[in-house]
Amino acid sequence: MDRMLQQAAGTAEGGGAKKASSDAGSGLSEEQVEELEEQFGLDQPMAVAYLQWLGLLPKEVRISKGEFGVLGDGMIGGSSEDPDNTATLVLRGDGRLVEVKKKGDSIVHAKCRVNGADITAEGWEIRYESAVMREARFKRRSQDGVKIPTYSPRAVAYRTNFSGLLQGDLGRSTVYNDPVGQMILERVPVATYFGLLTAIITYAVCLPLGVLKALKHRTFIDSASSVLIFIGYSIPGFALGAIMLVHLGARMSLFPLFGLTSPDFAEMASWDQVKDLAHHTVLPLLCYLVGSFAMLTMMTKNNLMDQLSADYVRTAVAKGVGFRKAVFGHAFRNSMIPVATSLGGLIGIFIGGSLLVETVFDIQGFGLLQYQAVIARDVPVIMGTLTIAAFLMLLGNVLSDMIVAMVDPRIKFK
Repeated sequence: MDRMLQQAAGTAEGGGAKKASSDAGSGLSEEQVEELEEQFGLDQPMAVAYLQWLGLLPKEVRISKGEFGVLGDGMIGGSSEDPDNTATLVLRGDGRLVEVKKKGDSIVHAKCRVNGADITAEGWEIRYESAVMREARFKRRSQDGVKIPTYSPRAVAYRTNFSGLLQGDLGRSTVYNDPVGQMILERVPVATYFGLLTAIITYAVCLPLGVLKALKHRTFIDSASSVLIFIGYSIPGFALGAIMLVHLGARMSLFPLFGLTSPDFAEMASWDQVKDLAHHTVLPLLCYLVGSFAMLTMMTKNNLMDQLSADYVRTAVAKGVGFRKAVFGHAFRNSMIPVATSLGGLIGIFIGGSLLVETVFDIQGFGLLQYQAVIARDVPVIMGTLTIAAFLMLLGNVLSDMIVAMVDPRIKFK
């Protein structure tokens, strides 16, 4: 809402418009500011707005307003018999004129002017707002020292519905006006693609390398591989991506500079599409992988070395069990228990990705969506992406426990 107010103020200043609204300097009328508050739930207490976002409390929609006893939009708000107790409003969505009658601070009836039908029987609700309530609402959002306008009581007609997280509705982007769920689903295939490739290659390389380093401890193979993986661990992926873009992309023209596919990707044959996708994948995938080898490799090595020095392995070898069988039949499985605890975190990698790598290569993934939402202050998208990320983190922890139970023979669910 703050971003919209700033844009409106800039538009008003650029056009030389006079700011006559009660929200001086905003460039928006008071009615427009009220609509923004209602859209983002800023007219509700924080707890109520949060429960509405969750979908546990109903939201007010199709809000229509009309003041008692005033003229507006070419029609008389009050009747000639009792102008101060009658208001006329236009229902949003169908355009019908409705006459609302009050007695004191209570609504007596709300009837359609055309056929006299009671709109409350159609699911509409009517709320009475006094002048004092409107003044309090103005004070809450205005700056100190701003003159309070003179208000009249009004009737507010609205409908309610449950529309939130539990109903699968994450809201609409304030920048693009697209459903947040749809925006996230469009980015999931890209995130899953890089997440799967990263996970498969990382585990396919790190597990055998960790076993080899444990068996060849303090040899040239162990030392050389340690130097290489820690050099890779010390290089930020986005920095490596920028360097490769300059040298391998711009100067040598070996790889494309941005995106995941070429502009004419849809017109290519199937095999050409595969080659084009692989060509665009090489550099970003290297950036994803460069820092992921060190931790898993060293974890596998250290855990296997601890198991190889355990009493049960020495006892098995002393009883005549071959060294290869002792390593892969006993020690390796137990050394995988700590490694298994990290498997659940792969789900987060599938979705989260690396926003810096995606920014460097202009890949429209989940991480870049989060970054763009923060920069643009697109609150619905921020809330949606954080919700998905938090859910996947919890799901990953549950899967980690299940995987550990499958690997660790000491844990049984009975």
